[in-house]
Amino acid sequence: MPERIESAASIAYRLLERKIVTLELPPGAAVTEGDLIAATGLGRTPVREAIQRLAWEGLVDVRPRAGLAVAALHAADWMKVLDARRGVEILLARSAANSATPEAVELFYSAALAMERAANAGDVLAFLDADKSFDEALAEAADNGFAARVAQPLQTHSRRFWYRFQRNASLAESAAGHVEIIQAILARDPDRAEIEVGRLNATLRGFAEKAVG
Repeated sequence: MPERIESAASIAYRLLERKIVTLELPPGAAVTEGDLIAATGLGRTPVREAIQRLAWEGLVDVRPRAGLAVAALHAADWMKVLDARRGVEILLARSAANSATPEAVELFYSAALAMERAANAGDVLAFLDADKSFDEALAEAADNGFAARVAQPLQTHSRRFWYRFQRNASLAESAAGHVEIIQAILARDPDRAEIEVGRLNATLRGFAEKAVG
């Protein structure tokens, strides 16, 4: 499959998104455009575009005449994110089971392998990267850009909550849940894919309930 070339703005977004998800940019922290330019090593224009996207996704607050702030993180909001995420991911998984192309299948295999390697190594950051690769494979396979654009920020918020409140959970359990979804999709079984998405979401809800409690 041909390698995709990312724009500078996309690279800036990925770098900043990862720093926000992994709390390198802490929740509620005040930051400047200059801080984010320095953090990415990229120019003003791509960083500004990335900031606009992060603000639209609710990861950065843009305060007129007061600068920027990384979005706060409240445990109770995790369940709200998961509630919103469940429906759209079921739609994506069912669509993916019906329409996954050979290119999308390859992305799933790569994501599953990366996730299992990260789980076996206990590498949380590598697991987060593999989880994002899984989400991208799901979006590619489903061939529904509207649903994918709704799902993407919810998935990012969910990773951020997971990293903050549950990163010491069993990576193997989380990896197994994702692999079950992949297997259902590759088996062209939309009903099973829906069930497996529901199961993984329920597992995450259990984590969220503990975080609130």
